[in-house]
This record gives sequence, C-alpha cells and structure tokens, in this order.
Amino acid sequence: MPKNSKAVKRELDDDVIDSVKDLLSNEDSGDEAFKKSELIVDDQSDKDGDIEEGSDIEDERPAWNSKLQYILAQVGFSVGLGNVWRFPYMCQKNGGGAYLVPYLILLLVIGIPLFFLELCVGQRIRRGSIGVWNFISPKMGGIGFASCIVCFFVALYYNVIIGWSLFYFSQSFQHPLPWDQCPLAKNASHTFVEPECEKSSATTYYWYREALDISSSISDGGGLNWKMTLCLLAAWIIICLAMIKGIQSSGKIMYFSSLFPYVVLICFLVRGLLLNGALDGIRHMFTPKLEIMLEPKVWREAATQVFFALGLGFGGVIAFSSYNKRDNNCHFDAVLVSFINFFTSILATLVVFAVLGFKANVINQNCIIQNSAKIVHLLKAGNLSRDMIPHHINFSAITAKDYHLVYDIIKKVEEEEFAALGLAPCLTEDELNKSVQGTGLAFIAFTEAMTHFPASPFWSVMFFLMLVNLGLGSMFGTIEGIITPLVDTFKVRKELLTIGCCLLAFSVGLIFVQRSGNYFVTMFDDYSATLPLLIVVILENIAVAWIYGLDKFMEELKDMLGFTPYRYYFYMWKYISPLFLLLLLISSIIQMGFSPPGYSVWIEERATEQFQSYPVWGIIVCISLIILAILPVPIVFVVRLCNLMEDGSGSLASVSYKRGRIIKETSNLEGDDASLIHGKISSELPSPNLGTNIYRKQTESPDLRVDTAPNGRYGIGYLMADMADMPESDL
Repeated sequence: MPKNSKAVKRELDDDVIDSVKDLLSNEDSGDEAFKKSELIVDDQSDKDGDIEEGSDIEDERPAWNSKLQYILAQVGFSVGLGNVWRFPYMCQKNGGGAYLVPYLILLLVIGIPLFFLELCVGQRIRRGSIGVWNFISPKMGGIGFASCIVCFFVALYYNVIIGWSLFYFSQSFQHPLPWDQCPLAKNASHTFVEPECEKSSATTYYWYREALDISSSISDGGGLNWKMTLCLLAAWIIICLAMIKGIQSSGKIMYFSSLFPYVVLICFLVRGLLLNGALDGIRHMFTPKLEIMLEPKVWREAATQVFFALGLGFGGVIAFSSYNKRDNNCHFDAVLVSFINFFTSILATLVVFAVLGFKANVINQNCIIQNSAKIVHLLKAGNLSRDMIPHHINFSAITAKDYHLVYDIIKKVEEEEFAALGLAPCLTEDELNKSVQGTGLAFIAFTEAMTHFPASPFWSVMFFLMLVNLGLGSMFGTIEGIITPLVDTFKVRKELLTIGCCLLAFSVGLIFVQRSGNYFVTMFDDYSATLPLLIVVILENIAVAWIYGLDKFMEELKDMLGFTPYRYYFYMWKYISPLFLLLLLISSIIQMGFSPPGYSVWIEERATEQFQSYPVWGIIVCISLIILAILPVPIVFVVRLCNLMEDGSGSLASVSYKRGRIIKETSNLEGDDASLIHGKISSELPSPNLGTNIYRKQTESPDLRVDTAPNGRYGIGYLMADMADMPESDL
C-alpha cells in the first residue's frame, strides 16, 4: 500500500469517519479495474445524507420542476373519465345526495389512508412499483410486476376511448353536427329515413353505426374499422411523444391536460344553469333517498368507486411520488388530491345533471306536443268527449301543467279504455330516471343534449377536447406505472422502452378497433382490472402493515416527513383498511359469481341493445385476464421462498454507466449481508458508488459485522466490515 497517504479522522459519538478521498488513496494501486473507473466524489463534509439526500442516484433521478407540477400530475392521473361518466351514474342509482355519505366515509377509511401509503413508499424508496415492493419484502416483489401487467391491460382499452373522443372531436367542426338528424336512405322509388336510426335516435345510430360500425356479436370480428384505427394510432402517438422524456416532457403537458377540463366543466355548468330544466336535473340528482343508503350494495359500489377514483394499485401514484424530494409533505398531498378528486366528481355531477335536466325538458316538451296532437285527433274522431276538457286549455300552446291536468282527467274518466288510447304521461322524472353511464352517457346522451345547445359545434368541440385531456392525464400515470419500474429495475433507456411499449400496445390494441371492438372493451373493463387491483392493494397493505412492520414504517415516515403521522393511520393500515378491502373483494367475487359473464350486443334489426353471454372462448379469455394479472405474485413468492433466485446482488442488480461512473445497485441485501464480501478479493468486488461519507464504527467485538450506509436495502453505499483494532493500513 502507498505509505505517503494521509488520513483525516474525526471522532463523533465514538464513530470514526474516514473521508472518501482517504479511502480512495488507500486502494490497491494494482487493481487496474478500479483505477480505470472514474468516481465523482462529493466531499462536502457537512452533509451526512443517505441515498435520498446526497448520493449520486439522487442527482441522476429526474425530479419535478415544481410542487404544482407534481400535484397537477397526481390530480390528472386520479381525475379521469370515471369522474365524468361513472360517479354521476352511481349517485343517481344509489340514492342521490344520500350516496355522498357512504362515499365520504369510505374515502376517509380506504381512500386517503391507502393513497397516503402509496405516496409514502414511492417517496421514501424512490423507485417504481417493482423496486418498492421488492424493497418492502422480496417475497412480495410480484406485487410490482402485477401492477405493471394491470396497467398494460388498462392502457390497451383506455387509449381506445381516447381514440373515440378524438374521432368525435374531429367531427364536431361542422354545422349542423353529423349526429343531429337521422340520415336519409334512397331506393329506386323514394327516399326514406334510415330504419335503424328511426327505431332508435340520431345520436344512438351515429355511435353504433357511423362511429363503431358495430358487428352483431363478439365472435363476428368484421375486420378493422379504419377510422378508429387511425384515431387509435393518433392517440398512441400523442402518448409516446408526451412520455418519451418521462416527467420532463409529460410534466409540462400536465399544466394544460389537468387544468383545461376544469375550465370546460365550469363553462358547461354556467351554460347549463341558464337552460330550461337544468334545475330540475340538479334537484333530481341531490334529492336524498335515505332508505337506499342502508343497502349493502350501495356501500360496496361506493367503496369500488373510491378505490378506482384515486388510481390505487396501478403504480402510477408510486411512480409519480418517487420523483419527489425526500422531505416532501406527502400527507398534505394525499389529503389535497383526494378532496380535489371528490369535489371534481361533484362538479362533474352538477354539469351532467344540469345538461340531462335540459335534455329531459326538451324530450318532455316534444312528448307533450305529440300527445296533445293525439288528444286533438281523438276529440275530432269522437273517441273523447269535449266536455271533459277544461275550457282554458289551448292545445296549440299547451303547457306541461295543463297537459298533466288533461291527462289525469282522461285517465280517470276513460279508466277501462285508457290503455288503448296510447297516451304517455310525459314526466321529466321518467327521463331523468333512465340511468346512463360510460360511453352511453358521453357519446349518446350528452351528444344528444348538445345538439339542442345554441352554437352546438363549439360546445361539442369543448366537451370532447375535455374528454381527451381527462383521458390523457390518466394515461400518463398509467404508462408511468409501466415505464418507471422497468427502467429502475432493468436500466433500459427510457426513450426506447416508451416507443417499444407504445408500439406493442397499439399492435395489441387493434382488437379494440375491429367492428366487434366495443365488446372487447367491455370485457377488459369488467375483468382485467377490478379483481386484480383489489388483490394488489390488499397485498400492498399487508406487506407494509404486517410484513415490513408498521412501527418501523412509522419511524421511517417520521424521519422522512419531520413529524409523526397521526395514529389514525396506524390503525387504518393495520386493521380497518385490510378488513374493508377483504370484504370488498369477497363481495365482488360473489357478485361476479352470481352475474353471468356477458355483454350488451347491438341488434341492428330492432335497433336496441340485448344482453348476451360470452362464448366459451370468451369466458376463457375473461378468466385468463384475471389469472395473468395476479400470476406474478405467487411466482415471485415461490421463487424467493425456494431460493431459486438470489435475494442479493445477483438477482435484480444492475450496473449503469453514466458520465464515467459505475453505479452498482442491489435490490435486496437481506439474509447474510457479509456474503457480499466473504471469499472475494478486492479486485472481485464491485466498484463502489460512494455517498457523501462512509461510516466505519469501532466495536469491541472481534466478529466480522457489516454496517451499511444509512440508505437501507437500496443503499448505494460501500459495505464496511467492522473489525476490532483494525489498523488503517489494512484498508
């Protein structure tokens, strides 16, 4: 060893801290491999940080430009299409305003605690979902892979919905809107209204026939729909360009994609409140039906809505939070984003029911005009007596109140023959009670309402541009839930991985733009995410609370946040949340068992939907989607349990070369840590990536012990052997 080296020692609490330069100066000069590697050293002696605070990995990991950008990313991911077309339907179906009570309770019991949990592990460990759960417990490392698979399944069909929105957006730049009226068909003798459209409605016909050109069953593929294929390609190109640089590129887009939907919703709310019937819709929406609130089904559906509204289990929340500073107050973020999500759902519900109230009012007025004409015809034909009609009734300008008065009189007088008259009650409530959700709300009911708006093309453009942005915000988080863990684990180039992922997803996604594609979207939506995500989040909760240890976890949060989280979270994570999630899982399995697997098929001859069971191969696909999504969990567990893969540096370790530095990352150092250095000479050891300081504690025990730098199992520190009275030259 060189004899002219100098060591600088500083005693602090009986610890001897050797500076990085002294350690380097004492390395064997004959170790050519070590000499050729260039290590950039930060010798700021006043920093005693770990991986999260001072290491090279910290500097290399991308970071958010601002806290606002991060909050907008989390809001954009959690606030999606479900807030606009799922939450209003759940309110209408489950007791109106009374539905908000179980939703808020479950938001506090399941939503915020589990959202906070995912933010914590992502920010603390600074890895994607694969790395995070491998750190928490290597045997539970399959949770991260399961999250990636579910994200991929969801991204496949979710981007198809964005493609549909792009198609309607492109068709909105014309007046009148193409779905405003039924098209005319011609034959040799005369022109007539398209029968399929006449039996349904203009917007329904446009959706099923013009946009989707839907087939008669899922077994009848019908070939590719070229219009939707181009729209799907455009959607994946947008995603690829936005995600190719990670959060550096997608973060800037968040300012528009996350904020623009709020501008549109507020504009729609103001415009909607000025329309006739809007207040009827809002009143109908928030009229509480307290008796429904006590039904178990309401609580199950509220829990499901809370669960999916926040994007739990996808890995996007973990991925976004992993780019935060270590001391960021993620508790504040969890509460803020959760309540922004909730109030966004309320805002969207107000908008939806204001517009649906207007639509119901228009339909009701048309119903009154048509049935008033029937009454006039019956009076002229002598089927009804003129004496029963009040003298002040003017059928040429009849109001809803007068019509209902006449209707009730005729129904009372002509009690026995009333059904044969064919008169309708024309009640606004009947229209509002027609539950509509999902694509039926966005592409049929809402589009029909907008055809009655003044300047309808403008509102159509705004609405579908809003849907595109809502979808993009969620897709950014979903793709980040795939890209970040894979980049962290396998050290591939993010640009190449993003392009490859988008190309693969587009190729597989072609099954959704066949003429039968809508049926496959329904299949994936029902079976690829619901049960697998529930299982994933239950395992996440158990891994932290019962395997890693909540006492240890709470101490780490105290060190990270600077304060101890409320004891409330301890009991939620330990007992209440797992119990609620297990009950939700059991009830979902029971419901799935009692509900025959099937889909709504469009019958062209009758111009109506009809439930149809999946063929045998379709049931096999449904079961396969669930099994494939959760399969990594038992596989990784068995592999780790049987020691088929090393838990140490040989398994998920990777070496990345950047700016002349060699960085060795070990995914797990459990078990006999000393095995990493036993039996190896210095030249066989991996080149170290040194943190700010390296610690070697003095000990009176002659036994060999390994002391890692304070960066845990993902430490990039240099493992030091503590030996009693070891002379400095022996280094």
